[in-house]
Amino acid sequence: MLKNLGIKGRVLLLTLLPVSLMTSVLGGYFTWLQQSELQSQLLQRGEMIAEQLAPLVAPAMGRHDTALLARIATESLEQQDVRAVAFLNANHEPLAHAGPIMLNQAPLGSSTHLQQRTDNDATRYLLPVFGRHRNLAGDVIPNEAHRLLGWVELELSHNGMLLRSYRNLFASLLLIVTGLVLTTLLALRMSRTINAPIGHIKQAVAQLKDGHLETRLPPLGSHELDELASGINRMAETLQNAQEELQHSIDQATEDVRQNLETIEIQNLELDLARKEALEASRIKSEFLANMSHEIRTPLNGILGFTHLLQKSELTARQFDYLNTIEKSADSLLGIINEILDFSKIEAGKLVLDNIPFNLRDLLQDTLTILAPSAHDKGLELVSLVYRDTPLSLVGDPLRLKQILTNLVNNAIKFTREGTIAVRAMLEDQDENETDGSVQLRISVQDTGIGLTAQDIRALFQAFSQADNSLSRQPGGTGLGLVISKRLVEQMGGEIGVESTPGEGSVFWISVKLPKARDDVEDLPGAPLLGRRVAILEKHDLARQALHHQLEDCGLDVTPCTTLENLTNCVTGAHQTAQAIELAVLGVTANDTPPERLRQHIWDLEHMGCKVLVLCPTTEQGLFNTAVANPHSQLQAKPACTRKLRRALADLINPRQPRSEPGELLASRAPRILCVDDNPANLLLVQTLLEGMGAKVTAVDSGYAAIDAVKTEDFDLVLMDVQMPGMDGRETTEVLRQWESERHCTPLPIVALTAHAMANEKRALLQSGMDDYLTKPISERQLAQVVLKWTGLALRNQVSEGHHEPARHSTKLPVLDHEEGLRLAAGKPDLAIDMLAMLLASLEADREAIQQARNAKDNNALIERVHRMHGATRYCGVPQLRAACQRSETLLKQASPSASAALDELDLAIIRLAKEARSSA
Repeated sequence: MLKNLGIKGRVLLLTLLPVSLMTSVLGGYFTWLQQSELQSQLLQRGEMIAEQLAPLVAPAMGRHDTALLARIATESLEQQDVRAVAFLNANHEPLAHAGPIMLNQAPLGSSTHLQQRTDNDATRYLLPVFGRHRNLAGDVIPNEAHRLLGWVELELSHNGMLLRSYRNLFASLLLIVTGLVLTTLLALRMSRTINAPIGHIKQAVAQLKDGHLETRLPPLGSHELDELASGINRMAETLQNAQEELQHSIDQATEDVRQNLETIEIQNLELDLARKEALEASRIKSEFLANMSHEIRTPLNGILGFTHLLQKSELTARQFDYLNTIEKSADSLLGIINEILDFSKIEAGKLVLDNIPFNLRDLLQDTLTILAPSAHDKGLELVSLVYRDTPLSLVGDPLRLKQILTNLVNNAIKFTREGTIAVRAMLEDQDENETDGSVQLRISVQDTGIGLTAQDIRALFQAFSQADNSLSRQPGGTGLGLVISKRLVEQMGGEIGVESTPGEGSVFWISVKLPKARDDVEDLPGAPLLGRRVAILEKHDLARQALHHQLEDCGLDVTPCTTLENLTNCVTGAHQTAQAIELAVLGVTANDTPPERLRQHIWDLEHMGCKVLVLCPTTEQGLFNTAVANPHSQLQAKPACTRKLRRALADLINPRQPRSEPGELLASRAPRILCVDDNPANLLLVQTLLEGMGAKVTAVDSGYAAIDAVKTEDFDLVLMDVQMPGMDGRETTEVLRQWESERHCTPLPIVALTAHAMANEKRALLQSGMDDYLTKPISERQLAQVVLKWTGLALRNQVSEGHHEPARHSTKLPVLDHEEGLRLAAGKPDLAIDMLAMLLASLEADREAIQQARNAKDNNALIERVHRMHGATRYCGVPQLRAACQRSETLLKQASPSASAALDELDLAIIRLAKEARSSA
C-alpha cells in the first residue's frame, strides 16, 4: 500500500500519523486524569460535608430536636452536588430528611467510621454521630463521648461532575483537532514545496523523452533539487549534442547509402548483363559440347567401324595387332569424351537422375563382370559380397550407380599390382517410419594397392587431378572419374569418402539413402535347386565365402572343399549314402589346376551323378573349354553372377533344349533400309556393315534426298543422321511424319544415328518424331538388334562382338602358326605347347564325332561338336582350322545349303593340321 503513495501522501502520512497518535494518547491521558481528579474531589467533598454535619446535628440528636434536624437537612441541600440529606437515630430510624429519595442503597454494616456506596449516578455516605460530636459543638455531656447518637446520610449527585468532565473532554478534543488542522496545513505546505519541483522535473523528463532536448529546468528553491535540476540540464545538453552528432552521422550515412544503392544498381545492371552473357556462354558451351560430341564421335565411328571391317579382311598377325591397338585407343578416347561430357553436364546442373527399380546384387555383379578382364589380366581376384540383411530391390538410378562403382573399381584395378579387390554392400540404417521404407546403404571398394597419403586424399576429389602425378605413373584417365562420382553421390543426397594406408591399400565407400522396391520373384530360392547338395572348390578365402553365400541364396546346401581331390572324395563318400551331392562348382585357375587334370576329375564326378560347373578367370576361358563337355552350360567366368549361376545349375539339373539367339534367326526376306548421312565415311561404313549382314541398303547424303527416296521407294527402316547441312535429321523426320499423316499410311520406323551424348538432345530427337536412336560409334550387333526390333527381320552373318577374327578363306591361312599360339597363351611357351597338345589329342575323336553326327543327320549334335572344336582352336595357333570351324558353325546355324561343303573343308583342315603336327614333331 505504501508503494502506491506519492510523495505528497507520504509527507502527510509522516506528518499527521505521529502527531495524531501523540495527540490522542496525551489527550486521553489528561482527560482520564481530569476525570479522576473530579471524581476524587467529589468524594472528598462528600466526606467533608458529612463530617461537618455530624457536629451540627449531634446536639439536636441528643435532644431529639427533629425540627432543627429538618432545618439543618434543608440547608445542607444548598451545598454543591448535594442531592439528599437524612438524619437517623441510633436504630437507623429516620429523624429528618431533605431532598429526593436516595438512589443508592444504604451502606451495610455498623462500622464506627464513614461508609460510602458509589454508583453511576450518585454516591451515598453513612456517618455515625457519637457523643464526642456534641462536645465539638459546645454541648459537653460527660461520659457520652462514645455513645452513638445517630446517623448522618448524605447522597451527592454525579451530574455536576459529569458535566465538568464533558466540558473538559470537549476542550481537549477542540485543542486536538485544532492542532491536527494546523499540522495538516503545515504538511500540505511542505509537500507543495517538494511536489512542485518534482512535478517540474517530471514534466522536463517527459519532454526530453518525447525528443524536446532543448528543455531546461529553472532553479527549484532547494539546494538538493537545484543540484538535481542542474544534472538533468547537463544530461539534456549532452543528449542534444549527441542527437545532433547522430543526426549528422545519419545524414552522412544516408548519403553514403544512396551512393551505394546507385553503385549497387549499376552493379546489378552489370551483373544482369554478365548473367545473360554467362547464360549465353553456357548455352554456347552446351551447343559446343554437343557439336564437338558429334564432330569427335563421327570420325570415331568411322575409325571403329572400319577397324572392325579391316579385322575381317586378310591381314597378317602383326597388322591384326595394330588394328586391335587402334580399336583400344579409340575406345579409350571415347571413354575420355564421355567423362568430359558428364562433368560438363554436372557443372551445368543439367544432369537428371532416374528413379527406377533395380537389383543391387545384379548391379554389383554386372559391374565386376565388365571389369573382370582387365583385373584378370593383372592376376587380381574380384569379389562381391552383399550382406544378408541388405535389401536387394531398391529404387534409384542404376546407370549412375554403376558409373560410380565402375570408376571406383577401375581405379582399384589400375593401382593394384597383386591381391584382391572386394566390393561390399551393407545396410547402415533402416527407417521403418518412412512411407517408402528407405534404407541407408553403404557400398565399399577395398583394394590391396599402393594406398594413399593424407595429401593425396585431400586432392583426390578435385577436377583434372590424379593421386599419382609422377612421370612414372600408370597412363590413362582424365582425373574426372572421382569428381564425377562425388558429384553424382552428392546429387543422390549421399556421401563418398576414402580410408587408406600407404603401401597397404585403400577403401573407397559411398553412403546413399534409397527407397525399397518390391522384391523380385527370381531372387527367391528356385524349386529345381531347393534343398539339393552342392560342393564348392575355391582356394581364395574371400571368393569362397562369396560363392558360399551365393549358392545358399539359391537354396542349396553347400559343402566347401579345399582341394580338388578332397572334393572328389567328398562326392564319392556322399554318393554311397542317401544324401548324394548332385552339383559341384569349381573355382579354378590354370596355375593351380591344369585343364587336363581338371577334365579327368570332371569325368570322375559326372560318372557319380554330380554335375559340374567351372568358374575361371576371363583370360583363361579358352584354356578350360576342352576341360568340360559343354562350355556353354558348364563354364562361366569369375566373378560368378548369381542369376547366371542359378540358371546354369538349374539347367544342369533339368537340361533344356537349346534355342537359337535372336541374331541367329533367319528372316523370310532381307530388310530394306534407307541410310541418310552427309559424312561419306560414315555412310559407307553403315552401308558396308548392313550389306555385309544381308540387308538391302539405299544410301543418300541429305535430308532432301531422303524425302525423295521415301516417296518413291518402300523401306522397312530409316537410319537418319542428325546433323546435316540444309535440312537436318529432325527437320527431315518432321517432313516425313507430315507426309505420312496426309497419306494416312503406317509410320516408317526412323532411328537416329547421333553422336550427341547429352540427355536433352536424345529427348529432343524422340520428341521430333524419331522412334529410337543409336549413339556413334555403332557396331554390327547394335545395328542387327535395332533392325530386328523395328522391322522384325533378322540380319545374317553376324560376328559376335569381341571376336574380331580375320574372315579369310581357310585354304589361304597357315595350318600351324606358333607365333600366334604364343601370343594367345599370353607369352607363355609351356602353356602354348600344352594347349596345342590338348587340341591335337582330341582332334581325331572330334573328327569321328562330327562324321557320326553327319551320318545320323543330328544337326544339334553336329553344331555342338563343331562349336566345341571352334572354342578349342581360338586359343591355339591354328588359323586354318579355326576359320573352317567358324564358317561351318555359322552355316550350320543358318541351315545353309553350303554347310555340307564347309564341313568337308573342315575335315580337310583337321587332316592338314594332324599331318603338319606330325611333321613338326
